[in-house]
Amino acid sequence: MSKLIISNIVAIFWAFIFGEVIGYIASALELMPYSSLEIGITAAITVFIAVNGIYLISKVSES
Repeated sequence: MSKLIISNIVAIFWAFIFGEVIGYIASALELMPYSSLEIGITAAITVFIAVNGIYLISKVSES
């Protein structure tokens, strides 16, 4: 169980960083305002759902 929690924390951390970089580049290309907290939280939530969804799907398919 602790491996799952640690993997979620690491995935959220890296998603926040990559989301910020991609969001900054995209906002500069599209000439839109850059909202760092909004972009970071959106990336973190997306990765949290994706990581746990993949984990649950692979866990069910093993059974």
